[in-house]
Amino acid sequence: MAHYGRPFRADQVGSYVRPDALMKAREQAARGTITKQDLRALEDTCIRDIVALQEGIGLKCVTDGEFRRGSWNKDFLAGFDNIVERPGNLKVFHRNPDGSPAVQISGWAVTGKIRHSQSIQVDDFKFLKGVAHVTPKTCMPSPTLLHFRGGRQAIDRAAYPDIDQFFADAAATYREEIDALYAAGARYVQLDDTNFAYLCDPDFREAAKAMGEDPPKLVDTYIALVNGAIRQRPKDLLVAIHLCRGNLSTAGAATGGYEVIGPTLFPGLDVDAYFLEYDDERAGGFNPLKDVPKDKFVVLGLITTKRSDLESKDALKRRIEAAAKVVPLERLCLSPQCGFASAASTQGRMTVADEMAKLRLLVETAAEVWGEA
Repeated sequence: MAHYGRPFRADQVGSYVRPDALMKAREQAARGTITKQDLRALEDTCIRDIVALQEGIGLKCVTDGEFRRGSWNKDFLAGFDNIVERPGNLKVFHRNPDGSPAVQISGWAVTGKIRHSQSIQVDDFKFLKGVAHVTPKTCMPSPTLLHFRGGRQAIDRAAYPDIDQFFADAAATYREEIDALYAAGARYVQLDDTNFAYLCDPDFREAAKAMGEDPPKLVDTYIALVNGAIRQRPKDLLVAIHLCRGNLSTAGAATGGYEVIGPTLFPGLDVDAYFLEYDDERAGGFNPLKDVPKDKFVVLGLITTKRSDLESKDALKRRIEAAAKVVPLERLCLSPQCGFASAASTQGRMTVADEMAKLRLLVETAAEVWGEA
């Protein structure tokens, strides 16, 4: 794999706490009491503000906070033709702190040939690029979401009697969107993927089997799908993947160390960097990082976005030192483990002040560890 660059020493995953006024305006737009144009104008204002906050703290890459989305994945995936949200066939749940089931994992169905008839995020990215003074990062859900939560049962057999053609079309639609974003000036794309991390969890693996899928084969299939989505990308386009363990509940969804998939995944994906959640014991230790190739970076998600309490800077440094025994420090970076508001339903978990305190801790820690302002 050619080397395209690296993430920033102090990086971030994408979403931020949505302002109350924006949440209210979304509700009004859904009821039809304000226009889509009114909502977009307010989104513009809120995005300018969150970009300024990120830059003021010292981040060298910024996102739009996902302020134009209600969910990290739903608004994007619904932009493709013949993709509809439906209850998932995967019988697994986000968890409460006591381990009991909270909300079942949502799902998608493919009702016809997947098409990319119009760009999904290009206009949004152009606005972000126009107001940012540092690198604008665009985030999108991984194409694996089109399959894992529904399996073969959720893919129309008339449209796709051959499942391999489904995967080929899914990859092609993503390539078209990524190509359009690149043409608009995007040079840093992050794919948000829950399903590789879910396949580390024995409960998820059993649920996949019950759905008629073979978990080890799925890992290989999804590696090929993601690689197809970013195949032949331009040399100056940095692509990272965030492996998420579920962020809609404070206890998350999936457990299990990366050793379950690492030997296949880490060398197999043609990405430049892995954003890995390491904010609690669910992810296990750092030893699986030994399988990350020497031309790829690891962004350690050590700062939690599930709780407002602030981590110890010394504790963060000790964990970075521990990871550096497996992956050299020059190939490591630091980030929160996930976004601060993956969906509207996570509002209220933190205040803007809480997330800004965490970002300051992130920037200060990275500067002291790597010596970069």
